[in-house]
Amino acid sequence: MHKETELKLRASRETLAALREHPLLKKRNKSGWQTRELLNQYFDTPERDLSAAKVALRLRRDGEVIIQTLKCRGQSVAGLSERNEYEWQLEKAKLDLKKLDATCWPEQLAELDKKTIKPLFTTDFTREYAEISWGRGKAKVVIEAALDQGTVSAGKRKEAICELELELREGDPQALLELAAELAASLPLMPCDISKAERGYRLLDADSYSLGLPSVGLDPEMSVDDAFSALAWQLLGSSQRLAEQYRFNGHWRLLQDWVECLSELRALANSLGQAGPRATTRALRTSLDALLEDWRPLVLAGNDDEDIRRAAPEQFAEELEDVRWGQFSLETSRWLLARAWTLDRNKRGERQGQAQLANWLAHELSDEARDLKLPLYQQQPEDLAEQLPRIERIQAWLHHARQVLEVPQLDRLFGELNKLHQLANQPISDESLEARVQQVLVMAQSPAWKQLLKPASTR
Repeated sequence: MHKETELKLRASRETLAALREHPLLKKRNKSGWQTRELLNQYFDTPERDLSAAKVALRLRRDGEVIIQTLKCRGQSVAGLSERNEYEWQLEKAKLDLKKLDATCWPEQLAELDKKTIKPLFTTDFTREYAEISWGRGKAKVVIEAALDQGTVSAGKRKEAICELELELREGDPQALLELAAELAASLPLMPCDISKAERGYRLLDADSYSLGLPSVGLDPEMSVDDAFSALAWQLLGSSQRLAEQYRFNGHWRLLQDWVECLSELRALANSLGQAGPRATTRALRTSLDALLEDWRPLVLAGNDDEDIRRAAPEQFAEELEDVRWGQFSLETSRWLLARAWTLDRNKRGERQGQAQLANWLAHELSDEARDLKLPLYQQQPEDLAEQLPRIERIQAWLHHARQVLEVPQLDRLFGELNKLHQLANQPISDESLEARVQQVLVMAQSPAWKQLLKPASTR
């Protein structure tokens, strides 16, 4: 068994051609580019039990060599994946079920009848690969760079494979992101942790394919730093998977959710106060603002305009052909991995960052709720949009962390806050102004809102 740490980046054929000649890779290429054909058959039960357990089982023909591989549940964060991998060389291209014993087979599949495992789809591609190495400080980094081109096939359905895969052989995982970010500065590279195997499952039944998004469990006693880190990784990873799936099928809801992920990441980064000094979050906020400036108005307009919804996939494809999305994704991953918001903050910021989440969040939401001054917008509903950033900060924390607070009816309050947010985004009309007044009244009378308004120390 060995642990595989890799980063997958979707690319175009033109980008792969440019990567072969990229000055950075040419300088660090210690082996020259080599080529091999990889023919892969993936297996599962008819009920997809292996997929449900996050297990991939395949046979690979690499020249004259036949390899059986089992990849087990690992972790994948914003395109950077790490999982346990078992390999066996076989004499013939037939699955050897005896190799799948208790030393490697997941416990949750212990009762599975392995005889029900059948071939499902193939991923056949040409791989051009090279050993990329350099000195990083006093440490050595070795990465295998692979340029993959081919096809995923499930019955009559096919999808092209065109990607750069970077696998860490030696060194710090941060080096993977550093190399990828340098390449993405001039080439459109899209971090994508939807594996070749997952694309095969997607082709098998595209209508019922369920896009699994990252999730985190927050504990009331965890630090604010740890909570922000977990949520930011979750939102970044979700945005990458949503972008890939929207690119694949163009379903409008995916684009809405993509914009929501970016909006929530922006709101959370802006809520840290001295725990995340503005200088440390400036680059992240600037990148998010640029993306949201283009895409949030389009989504808001498209919610009521079918022509905009129909044109959006082509516009999104143009976004992915630019370097902006890849740069944002990779630089944000580097920023999070380094926990860069914690650098150079003062003692008060350090205390806030290390504070228990439940205590900090109670004070934070209390301050935000009072500063929102809801009663004012019963008289001045036309000005409610001015409070959108504050509404979105409250909204983001209630969405992901309301379970850590001992406040009654928070689920209901979150729903009412979402309605207020929608109304604040609507164009001004007599009807929308009246709806704002009524929704402000509903919010102000909410027991949960009244509880939030109290100073946290008096609850």
